[in-house]
Amino acid sequence: MNARFLKPLLAGLTAALALSAPAHAHRAWLLPSATVLSGDSPYITVDAAISNTLFHPDHHALAVSGITVTAPDGSAVELLNAAQGRYRSTFDLALAQEGTYRIARASEGLRAFWLDADGNRKMWPGRGQQADESEFATAVPKDAKNLTVMRSASRIETFVTAGAPTTENLQPSGKGLELVALTHPNDLFATEQANFQLLIAGEPAAGAEIEVVRGGMRYRNSQDAIVVTADSEGKFSVTWPEAGMYFMEASYRDDKAAAPATERRGSYAATFEVLPF
Repeated sequence: MNARFLKPLLAGLTAALALSAPAHAHRAWLLPSATVLSGDSPYITVDAAISNTLFHPDHHALAVSGITVTAPDGSAVELLNAAQGRYRSTFDLALAQEGTYRIARASEGLRAFWLDADGNRKMWPGRGQQADESEFATAVPKDAKNLTVMRSASRIETFVTAGAPTTENLQPSGKGLELVALTHPNDLFATEQANFQLLIAGEPAAGAEIEVVRGGMRYRNSQDAIVVTADSEGKFSVTWPEAGMYFMEASYRDDKAAAPATERRGSYAATFEVLPF
């Protein structure tokens, strides 16, 4: 092949590989079709997926089982027309009440790792299984070597408001790593600062690490991530550079777990819509 044609071809292949390579580990997300609505009984559709590229379903569907929707008055809202495909799940919501809805998928449990007498790595519960804490004493040997017992919790959520925003159902539960929206999650605007607080089991998650990434990663070369660290009160701020859908994820770990755990870990992820100013 002529060298003057080979150079641009190789450059193009390199660029294509860079664009297709995953920039981050798989992320699980909930993506509403809109977050601020008006009118009588509006509807929205929500996509749920686990993907390499934000808001582009390219890895695995996020199961709708375990997803809960809380209405402004605290009641549960039914998922309508729920379906799961290979790469994403979808469901509709009828927003019959005025106010803010919380859409979430949360889990919490124990997990233990150790080495048996032959040096083989053991794990309880098994992969994909949910721990029954009443079985811990019999499932994990009392003389287990290099025993690590983690109490881990994860939460994925998003927020949608019909009419005037409300906050009654946004209060923390005291379980796992949770976000306190000091700025309402459906009152976010480009170039403005929003304030938040992270709690772990109801207490400030001091030093928690937070990363915020704008959607549309498929169409740019870098993540353009905003990285911040929570202060001693678990508080932090984000200034949104431009309008769009954003993904926030946070992680926290310490040794203040309740027995039999020796370590606690929390992960949090949320989708926010930032509107033009």
